Amino acid sequence: MGGGLVTRRVETFDGLRVTVAGLGVSGVSTARALARLGSRVTVVDGGDSERQRARAAELGAEGIDVWLGDGERLPGDTDLVVTSPGWRPDSPLFTAAAAIDVEVVGDVEIAWRLRGASGPPWLAVTGTNGKTTTVRMLAAILQAAGLRTAAVGNIGTPLVDVVLADPPYDVLAVELSSYQLHWAPSVRPHSGAVLNLAPDHLDWHGSMDAYAADKGRVYAGNRVACVYNVADPATEDLVAKADVVEGCRAVGFTLGPPGLSQLGVVDGVLADRAFIPDRRERAQELATVADVNPPAPHNIANALAAAALARAYGVEPAAVRDGLRAFTPDPHRIEHVADVAGVSYVDDSKATNTHAAEASLAAYPSTVWIAGGLAKGATFDDLVRGAVGRLRGVVLIGADRGLIADALARHAPDVPVVDLDRTDTGAMAAAVHEATRLARPGDTVLMAPACASMDMFTNYNERGDAFAAAVHALADGQGATEQ
Repeated sequence: MGGGLVTRRVETFDGLRVTVAGLGVSGVSTARALARLGSRVTVVDGGDSERQRARAAELGAEGIDVWLGDGERLPGDTDLVVTSPGWRPDSPLFTAAAAIDVEVVGDVEIAWRLRGASGPPWLAVTGTNGKTTTVRMLAAILQAAGLRTAAVGNIGTPLVDVVLADPPYDVLAVELSSYQLHWAPSVRPHSGAVLNLAPDHLDWHGSMDAYAADKGRVYAGNRVACVYNVADPATEDLVAKADVVEGCRAVGFTLGPPGLSQLGVVDGVLADRAFIPDRRERAQELATVADVNPPAPHNIANALAAAALARAYGVEPAAVRDGLRAFTPDPHRIEHVADVAGVSYVDDSKATNTHAAEASLAAYPSTVWIAGGLAKGATFDDLVRGAVGRLRGVVLIGADRGLIADALARHAPDVPVVDLDRTDTGAMAAAVHEATRLARPGDTVLMAPACASMDMFTNYNERGDAFAAAVHALADGQGATEQ
């Protein structure tokens, strides 16, 4: 999608006329970094909010031009366009750039070029779900090994700032989205991982094949290990297609016992049969399932992927264990909120698509599921079909709840469903009330919406906060055990 073949590649930035698309965090960081390197920078953005005007004023004081309310027109004499991740490949700005053979890249690509040949290696993670948790686990393991590192990329500090840090980092744990990989043609990680693949962002990429191909770029040029998910053959297919350095190996992770060149689980132990000399005969203990917080199946998979990348970098087994023990999950990711009258309440607001919700539902034997929001074109038949045996009941909220209701009617007709027919923010308290009414001691009330949040909330964080507030109000009234 988008533009044509651009053959002119930019390597030096002094005196370069650069157009930065987007006035978000990565755009501002990139604009400032390139201006310090001597580029003449113009930032363009279609918005014109008060916050954007304030950012524009700050950049203007630093000699950086900003065009607000105009994100489609290419400034004259542009030598290079640097896009923020979310801009679509078919944006008029990029079409105009391709027409005059001007290269379009992302901020991640700029960071890679600024890193240079002697910069810190990247251990890179992508996938439809689990990226942030895995990268943070990886950073915790690398820190436990005594390395100067950071969790960066699609999270945390912009990569452009990190690669220019003084003193430099030893190694970076890098989360890369499909958007970022699309615009990063020359990134060559030390080792990379694709955690899973499920339909997502297809309106942006144009097809599942294009989406998968962009994810597969994380394997390009890998030197030591291409880490894939044994349970998701599509990830191994991407390894087979990758152009890697000679000697780089395919390393799988699995929730079952590990085969040769795999990491897996044996009797509650995370075991390595990939990075030990006698891997044909034995496995090396790295940690236990109890060291993973929380020990839900998909989170154990995240831990195995993080461990594989760390081991590819040469980290000792003890550091894997210590890093996983030190890791604290981010909020709204299968986060236990409270126990009330024998019922556990779990916030997984980050489960914004069906693949994430499927993993969350699989972690609990009996659930009252709170779901709904913006479906983003998703269908729910496979999700409901796979979860029906675990559903005590379902409470639906949000704009596209009818799609989930239809799937429940087809595949789980005996499961009680409460359709709240509400999209206001107060609906979450009502949803928790209805879920509590349906739940029995030993059940889990699980808020894993399988949808985006913007129909009712600013983001998934606000949605999760609303759920937690409703649960805490319930707990205060009934004498609960809170965490």
